[in-house]
Amino acid sequence: MITKIIDNIEKIIVGKRAAIEELVAAFLADGHVLIEDVPGVGKTQLAFALARSVGGRFNRIQLTPDIMPSDITGFSIIDPKTSELVYKPGGADCNILLADEINRASPKTQSALLEVMEERQVSLDGVTHKLPKPLLVIATENPVETYGTYHLPEAQMDRFAVKIKIGYPDEDAELEILSRNEKIPPEISAVITTENAIALQEQAKDIKVSEDLRRYIIEISAASRDNELIKLGISPRGSLMLLKISKSFAMIAGRDYVTPDDIKRAALITLPHRLTLSQKGRSSIGSSDAMTLNILDSIAVPR
Repeated sequence: MITKIIDNIEKIIVGKRAAIEELVAAFLADGHVLIEDVPGVGKTQLAFALARSVGGRFNRIQLTPDIMPSDITGFSIIDPKTSELVYKPGGADCNILLADEINRASPKTQSALLEVMEERQVSLDGVTHKLPKPLLVIATENPVETYGTYHLPEAQMDRFAVKIKIGYPDEDAELEILSRNEKIPPEISAVITTENAIALQEQAKDIKVSEDLRRYIIEISAASRDNELIKLGISPRGSLMLLKISKSFAMIAGRDYVTPDDIKRAALITLPHRLTLSQKGRSSIGSSDAMTLNILDSIAVPR
């Protein structure tokens, strides 16, 4: 069933199976995704293809400085007939929410996403409105253009299960993209239902992880907290997400147990955006991606 989802998305996204698997892994782990990449590499199409594949409702919000929190959460309006407040859902009332260019939204609007992402609900006028299941927030940002953007706070970065990059296609994949553009674009339909998707998320929770591998995850997180090169290390939420994404990769590979390689692969997309390097770390290591590799190399892998 998982292979069907990935193959279906590949009808739209050419030559990026690794990125597709990373997105599906986050979906199986019931975690949200931050895609940081340059314009035109297929971020919107990737989110749309996943929504169509799982039979979910897709909403896209183009975030700009003038977008209000109510555009995401919805608002209450007085019904002239009954004189009672009636809730009108916002963009978050869906299964797959694409928050395009999230770093262009004001901090107030960005914060409106926090409850949506963490609690899967919206609180408005003293009333809590539950959001549909499954719910995946896919946020995008352009790493090149910084004019008119707002920095994402660490608290919000920590709520994204993974941060992935699509990257430019290779020559063969780009030739295929050009060829497809000359024909009628391929249509994709649902290969599973949202009920099936929820069942897959529950199934992912049952993937077995040995005690040694759980300790391995803890050692990775601990190494980021007591390190002069790192100003802000991995939180317990980060450790939990590393465990969940590792289970997802095992499930994608068709196994019912996690291996060290699953954890290593998961670490590369789960940890870097949670690390804040110190000044010494920036000068000696350079980036949080390189720091993650450094941590993985420094810890003995369980046999």
